[in-house]
Amino acid sequence: MDPNPIDQAAAIVGSKASLAHLLGVTRAAVGQWSDSGRRVPAEHCPRIEAATKGAVRCEDLRPDVPWQVLRCGPRATGDAVHVLEGGVNAVQAA
Repeated sequence: MDPNPIDQAAAIVGSKASLAHLLGVTRAAVGQWSDSGRRVPAEHCPRIEAATKGAVRCEDLRPDVPWQVLRCGPRATGDAVHVLEGGVNAVQAA
């Protein structure tokens, strides 16, 4: 069985506490994301992907978000970052 992507990201950056600090959230929030049925807020996924140098991708963390639109679509430039900051609803509205 593949490791949970949050657990994998935490191992890469050092710990769940380190990942939480990097994202500006609590250690408890990161712990909840690794629980079955909990999801990482989409706005944190690009930072996790960057922190893990691509070892944990946005698609691993949130397969329900249309990341391919942000990566390959006509707006896959600086605008994509602003859409991500707005969350999943902003992606669907764009």
